[in-house]
Amino acid sequence: MKYIDEFRDGATARRVAGAIAAEAEPDHHYHLMEFCGGHTHAIYRYGVQDLLPPQVRMIHGPGCPVCVLPVGRLDMALSLASRPEVILCSYGDMLRVPGSGGRSLLKARGEGADVRMVYSAADALELARRHPERQVVFFAIGFETTTPPTAVAIRQAHSEDLENFSVLCNHVLTPAAVANILDSPAAREIGSVPIDGFLGPAHVSIVIGTHAYERFAEGYRKPVVISGFEPLDVMQSILMLIRQLNEGRAEVENQYTRAVTRLGNVKAQDLCAEIFEPRSEFEWRGLGVVPDSALQIRKEFGRFDAERRFDLTYAPVGDNRACECGSILRGVLEPTDCKLFGTACTPETPMGSCMVSSEGACAAYYQYGRFRQPVKSATA
Repeated sequence: MKYIDEFRDGATARRVAGAIAAEAEPDHHYHLMEFCGGHTHAIYRYGVQDLLPPQVRMIHGPGCPVCVLPVGRLDMALSLASRPEVILCSYGDMLRVPGSGGRSLLKARGEGADVRMVYSAADALELARRHPERQVVFFAIGFETTTPPTAVAIRQAHSEDLENFSVLCNHVLTPAAVANILDSPAAREIGSVPIDGFLGPAHVSIVIGTHAYERFAEGYRKPVVISGFEPLDVMQSILMLIRQLNEGRAEVENQYTRAVTRLGNVKAQDLCAEIFEPRSEFEWRGLGVVPDSALQIRKEFGRFDAERRFDLTYAPVGDNRACECGSILRGVLEPTDCKLFGTACTPETPMGSCMVSSEGACAAYYQYGRFRQPVKSATA
């Protein structure tokens, strides 16, 4: 596996781990948030956490699009799926996330709703072409990585004058979530432990570029290192953050230089700006209502907006009170702090989205056996 094995080499990992141990000051506690769920899975799949000295603590962030979608938005999709004229298309992870009363899209399909798993917005568009007698709705979720393909599908539907295709848009924005974590009194500290720096997401940054994070380094004095998803990527990025903190620097550094640039993919940005505009506010699971943190379809393309077409109204719905997914997404709790984890809540019987998603922190802990290990103290 050329260009993959190089980033998983054990000998190199041990050398980087040695450098981290040597440079992490023994009386300095480093609290680093890996924003993206892909990083969380890399850390626990490859045992990166076990290679770090005890004064370096990784904190999970809200960078899982399935996890942060609130129950009320899922309920909107469930209401659409119940309409006999609708084919609802969704990514696979969303099918198993519990909505109100524990009802999921998968259960709705078992009850007769026409819910179909797709791999892309293009798949949903093709279904609309093949079924002109039905209304095909694409349940769009994701950060900036998955937004351009949705924009392409909408523009294509517009060019074809495809009247039976629409999008239930739930695309959210990474910088707004980071700002919320730093601005919110409830979120900016993990108990008495501040967040010292961030591992920035790789794929999102390919689209938006590193410049999108510069305000966090300049205005909040929090270093950011854009990191790839392989274990050596993550370890090198942790070392880069430790060096910044030791030297009193707060900069945006790019570890993932093989794919990320400062300006990002300008063509994709322009396409998204053509099709979408910011929402004034959007509710996130774990973060609450965050201003200017999501996108909606512009009026010029309003006929492809499922919320307009079907006159949908969003209503907030509370999470399962026993589920700690919201606190886990803020980094306040570890998955093992949840009473449901590994008992009532497993990948086979998920009670919350963090156990369902392939990027969820609970799924990572469970899949890679971290529930068998004691949880580190919050002040460790």
